[in-house]
Amino acid sequence: MRALLSFFTAFPVRASPLDKAAQNVYLLPLVGLLTGAPGALLILLSHAMPPGVVATLALVGVLLAAGLHHTDGVLDVGDGLMVKGDPARRRAVLKDARVGVGGIGALFFVYAPALAALISLIDYSPTRAALVLLAAEVSARSAMLLTLALGKPAEASSSAVPFVRVLTGPRRVVGITLALLAPLPCLQPLGSLAPLVGLSAPLTALFALYMARRTFGGISGDTVGATGETARTVLLVAMSGMT
Repeated sequence: MRALLSFFTAFPVRASPLDKAAQNVYLLPLVGLLTGAPGALLILLSHAMPPGVVATLALVGVLLAAGLHHTDGVLDVGDGLMVKGDPARRRAVLKDARVGVGGIGALFFVYAPALAALISLIDYSPTRAALVLLAAEVSARSAMLLTLALGKPAEASSSAVPFVRVLTGPRRVVGITLALLAPLPCLQPLGSLAPLVGLSAPLTALFALYMARRTFGGISGDTVGATGETARTVLLVAMSGMT
């Protein structure tokens, strides 16, 4: 887990090589419990503040726990989707350090609904909101893992390649199983229909795989990261509709 935390979070752990993180990527959904913990604690300990303030701090907390790594993927994918041209041209935009209107729009489309949903959940029940946020973080990593397990890198130099390469055999089976089941313990206490929302992770991953193949010719580190951020939002919005 230390290797995964070193690569996928901003927690102060000793740095590990990329290959070590790749070997253990099948455990990625468990990282969501740790990145979700700061936001969940903020929700539970901030009863005196307005729901909007608490939700904002909680969302910032989980994003900072992940080091904002995947937010960069949202920006890059947003810009790539706005470009007209073949997959090679769109992949070139993913590597461009400049941010365009597509990236700014993608940030709004991904994070604004997540914040609005979290405000609604906190207003209804802080305890419920904390559990949903934990489930959303696990779901985000589950969607990322499924994208890596089922996807094909667009380029041989992609940062996704080491992870895709090791997700074969038992690691692939364990990873897919964990990705499908990991959000359920947090959702189960929230009602008989809540576990169905756990399907948002595989559905988001499948949609992302389709879009990545069609738009970029395959997956990349940016598309995997953007998939996770989107999966968090989908679960939060879905659960807010069940309150």
